[in-house]
Amino acid sequence: MEWLQNIVLAVIGFSGGFSVAAGVFAFISILGIIPRMADRLGLASHVYQIETVVAIGGIAGCVVSVFNIPIRIGTFGMALLGLFSGAFIGALAMALAETLKVIPVLCQRTNLRIGVPVIITALAVGKALGSLYQLCFCP
Repeated sequence: MEWLQNIVLAVIGFSGGFSVAAGVFAFISILGIIPRMADRLGLASHVYQIETVVAIGGIAGCVVSVFNIPIRIGTFGMALLGLFSGAFIGALAMALAETLKVIPVLCQRTNLRIGVPVIITALAVGKALGSLYQLCFCP
């Protein structure tokens, strides 16, 4: 009877994880992060390959996380991984803000005409410093 319970739990866990992953990738797709970044980098003809690599990276990250697979990449590898992860999260946050038109509405309501790049930079630096503080000093 215990094996049946384990099978049911595995199916429920797999279904829940699959649903959440599909939602995250749909969210990223709706925001249009990949095509926009590919266009800015001059790689618009390679959008499908970039989307495939992002999906494979997400799947690989899930597998490594779920099965606790140790990956020895050293300090430089961790710094590189942190840089790419931070760039992805920053791009996701800015794409969401752009989609919701947060910054233009803020500028319109406050009659802000100059200094918008400074505000965007301050938001990005604040997010980066907050994340760094959390990673370094919070258990």
